[in-house]
Amino acid sequence: MTKLKNYKMKPTIYLILFFMLSFQLVKSQNVMKLWPDGTPGEVVSPKPEETFDGKRVRFVSEPTLTIYLPTKETNTGVAVIICPGGGYSIEAMDHEGYEVAEFLQSHGVAGIVLKYRLPFGHSELPLQDAKQAMRLVRFHAEEWSIDPQKVGIAGFSAGGHLASTLATHFDSGIKDSNKPVERISSRPDFSILMYPVVTFKEEWGHMGSRENLIGITHDWKIIQYFSNELQVTNQTPPAFIALADDDAGVKPRNSIEYYMALKREGIPAELHIFKEGGHGFGMHKTGKAHDQWPLMVIEWMKAMKYIK
Repeated sequence: MTKLKNYKMKPTIYLILFFMLSFQLVKSQNVMKLWPDGTPGEVVSPKPEETFDGKRVRFVSEPTLTIYLPTKETNTGVAVIICPGGGYSIEAMDHEGYEVAEFLQSHGVAGIVLKYRLPFGHSELPLQDAKQAMRLVRFHAEEWSIDPQKVGIAGFSAGGHLASTLATHFDSGIKDSNKPVERISSRPDFSILMYPVVTFKEEWGHMGSRENLIGITHDWKIIQYFSNELQVTNQTPPAFIALADDDAGVKPRNSIEYYMALKREGIPAELHIFKEGGHGFGMHKTGKAHDQWPLMVIEWMKAMKYIK
């Protein structure tokens, strides 16, 4: 009788093992250096990089990409580079990074988490890393089964500032470079902005992010350059924007002004303002309406024909 029971249990055990293996495959990832030939410039971080509170990082000086590719069966060919937030002083790699990538991966979209250099007064560093990330993903597009014309960028809070900075300060590539990757355009095909910092105007900008990126300054040229609602053109890519009305960390007007700037240029955009949720909800589940934003992003991608 014991043997018969063991025999009957085997299919169940095999089934459990199959699902465990499938789950691991879905969450599989690869980490690579953003600058394989060496990070340009000198290290400006005042301390060695460290991880704290689980998966948050600070003093970043070695930028990386963590790549979550979907299975061959589910792959849509779409990729999203993800910029976690943290006021340009830390990076929340968990609920604004890896968990987002895992969700996208489970829906056939390559989720690629960018751990970018923190500026410490060197304002060019995060944008330099975002441009390199876009070029590198397109450079590996065939290898990773990605459509190079369906690569977007997502950002949360200050990561949203970085994403909107790339969306408004991209370039078409360094055409005379002897490195093929540098000749690739850094323009995102779309952007996903979650409760983003957008402006550095004192009236409704996030002064912590501003100070960490450009230092203490009242130079209007610098402030204007990084106030991305002022940098929108008819070449700025479409955007999905979501935030909470009760966000006390980054004023909702950041998102509203960016949306209005896009509409003035005739750029497709979708703006969602949830009744409540505060700031920094990311992938945290609270039972509130904003829990639905990840699925809303997928539906937006379908409506925009990125996902067929």
